[in-house]
Amino acid sequence: VLKDGIVVIETRPDLAPNHVTQIKQLINDKQYDGVVFHRVIEGFMAQTGDVKFGNTSKDSYNISRAGTGGSSLPDIQAEFSDANHSRGALSMARSQNPNSANSQFFICFKDASFLDQQYSIWGYVIEGMEFVDNIKLGEPPKDPDKIIKMELVSK
Repeated sequence: VLKDGIVVIETRPDLAPNHVTQIKQLINDKQYDGVVFHRVIEGFMAQTGDVKFGNTSKDSYNISRAGTGGSSLPDIQAEFSDANHSRGALSMARSQNPNSANSQFFICFKDASFLDQQYSIWGYVIEGMEFVDNIKLGEPPKDPDKIIKMELVSK
């Protein structure tokens, strides 16, 4: 949920079962609540999910370090697929190591098919993309937008 409205995401365990499991665990543990969008590039994507340095409700919050942290859970093995990084795709951020995804993810603003088969897609925005389009730009944005509350509506 962004400040301005509700964003509904359909998870895709058929594409990335281990990523969906980890994301759901982090949601259940309320790890994403208060996490900023620390890297938002116009016409490309909005990145969030650094639960270590990007969570405004924790003492470890540090906007200059947001994007360098993860969670206390282990990194996830890559689950690349033929799915398209189309507008609204949610995919895992990672380092150069394909098996380094942990808690950070990004939402594509428009088609980014050049990322296909290189990043693990775990869901798609099915409602509320207009709110994603309004996330403040920057690396990091000045006064970044954040996830107010992320919750599962079905298990």
